[in-house]
Amino acid sequence: MIAVDVNVLLYLVLRGDHTQMATDALRKDPDWRAPRLWRSEMLNGLTGYIRRGDLDVPRGLAAFDKARRTVRGEPMIRPGRILDLVSTSSCSAYDCEYVAAAEFLGCKLVTNDRKIIRDFPGVATSIADFVAM
Repeated sequence: MIAVDVNVLLYLVLRGDHTQMATDALRKDPDWRAPRLWRSEMLNGLTGYIRRGDLDVPRGLAAFDKARRTVRGEPMIRPGRILDLVSTSSCSAYDCEYVAAAEFLGCKLVTNDRKIIRDFPGVATSIADFVAM
């Protein structure tokens, strides 16, 4: 089991430079978890693609549905834990929610967010490092 942030999910469901690495991570461990926040962040990410004309609404919905089927669990995180993490890092509350989810689940957070990896090296790892483990 791993926790993933929304960027890893976007890499998986939208063709791009990191799609193969995300696919390799899914093959290595298909039990992906993310806090429910991922849904809003995914829709926000898809919005950018739709507004630029890179994606139409039906394809955006298909990408969201693929991500929804991939995420096998959405742990509820205590707000106090998120604020504790915010107070000791330079990360946003959104980022800290993913970190808190990984801590709660007792697993790694797979992300390509350098700030998260820098501030939480015991919890977070890059996709490339995870695949190479």
